[in-house]
Amino acid sequence: MLFRSTLVKIVAAATAGTTIGVLALTDAVDYNQIGAVRIARAGCTVVAIAADYKWTFLRMKEPIGSPAYLEELSRVHQRSAEKLKELCCKNRGAFIKVGQHLGSLDYLVPPEYVNTMKSLFRDAPESPFTDMLTVLREDLKTDPSNIFTTIDPKPLGAASLAQVHRAVLKDGTTVAVKIQHPNVDAQSRNDIKAMKVLVIAVAKAFPEFKFVWLAEETEKILPLELDFLNEGKNCERMAKILSKFSYVKLPKIFWEYSTKRILTMEFCDGGRIDDLTYYKKEGISPSQAFCRISKVFSEMIFIDGYLHCDPHPGNILVSKDLDGLPILTLLDHGVHMNITEKTRLSYGKLWLSMLDADVTGMQKHADELGVGELFDIFACMLTARSWTGVKTGIQKSVIGDDEMRDIKLKIGTLLPQISDILNRIPREVLLILKTNDLLRGLSYKLKVQNSPCTFSSASLACTRAIFQDKLNHTRSPWNFFQVALQFYWTMIKIRLYELYLTLRPSVNPLVM
Repeated sequence: MLFRSTLVKIVAAATAGTTIGVLALTDAVDYNQIGAVRIARAGCTVVAIAADYKWTFLRMKEPIGSPAYLEELSRVHQRSAEKLKELCCKNRGAFIKVGQHLGSLDYLVPPEYVNTMKSLFRDAPESPFTDMLTVLREDLKTDPSNIFTTIDPKPLGAASLAQVHRAVLKDGTTVAVKIQHPNVDAQSRNDIKAMKVLVIAVAKAFPEFKFVWLAEETEKILPLELDFLNEGKNCERMAKILSKFSYVKLPKIFWEYSTKRILTMEFCDGGRIDDLTYYKKEGISPSQAFCRISKVFSEMIFIDGYLHCDPHPGNILVSKDLDGLPILTLLDHGVHMNITEKTRLSYGKLWLSMLDADVTGMQKHADELGVGELFDIFACMLTARSWTGVKTGIQKSVIGDDEMRDIKLKIGTLLPQISDILNRIPREVLLILKTNDLLRGLSYKLKVQNSPCTFSSASLACTRAIFQDKLNHTRSPWNFFQVALQFYWTMIKIRLYELYLTLRPSVNPLVM
């Protein structure tokens, strides 16, 4: 009854939205800014997708898991993903943010959705430059020409919530100015409410698919991303934490020219972290760059407990120092996350269990994260390996093309269990998974997925975190000596295994 009631509301909203749209088709009114139109468009899209799945499953006679079944399932996934992307591009704002989130969940949602939504990272719509000048004028309380000598009308990049323009201050300093799209703040609040209604409606139609977490997570983090002063504070905090890495750079914030909708920061040179042409041109080693990225993010997750949650390729620049070694510049600090000590230690212990192929340990520590009886699927999600590969030791065997294809095919059939896991785990683990998959995707783009440093970075960080906790809880000098001895022996074994991997680079590495 609730689903029918919700469906009636959606259809009514669609009718109202269509009427408003017809009446508002003039240059004076942007009908896309009207909430009813946006909600109606979203409702119609969701109803169309739900109906497509329902009809496909009703008429499908092939056995579940058969090649014909998987082929038909792939087709409906692709049709639905394309409809969803079209909705995101038309509604923009928060909808693009949700689409990008789906595009970052490789090995967690069907590849048809991931591959379709990934394009939103580079195809986000731009706002007219005149609109950007209006935001600058409103927030800085003066004409932009009084602050900037020049502002490049062509953005360096456009994202779901803002776009970045290169500019020069009156003193000659080159800066990057991040400017929020007009109306996106007001729109996002209504968009999130609409998303929650739609997701709940889909959950009623498909009880086995629990994707309410997607709307809830967006509702939680979007207000933080819309506050650029918060992003500036995050950037400065992360800069202090990562100051131990001489090869990591974060942009300086110019607070006097920053507001909730504007962030003026140091302009940083470099190429996109996934641009192999840039690496070749500058003589930078992709393997060294990814090794450093792995070390930095392993440190964030397992040691610092403070994580940059959106390391997609557009948010990391690479350049080189005087010795030709890679320098990493981390951008876009809208979403940072504190990882609780309990989660950090359980997650670290789970990874050590997977390194040791300790099934009992995997079950125990996955259960600490709320996964329960689905621990085996969770282990496969974390490692992008089959259960057979996990049980035999993820560092002991190569992941071949056949296993990769098999994993991607099975994602569609395991979607109910995967969505259930994503609803069970702590929210910080959800963002760790997103970060993990973005980095794994980067390793494939850079063609360094078999680099031994990815194994050693995570292993060393895990070991340090777990043994530091043990040392903090020792009760006697003798116990402290035993734990310290065990720690150093474990570190030696990891270093020896790293050497082994260097000599045998075909062994599959670890990504956090």
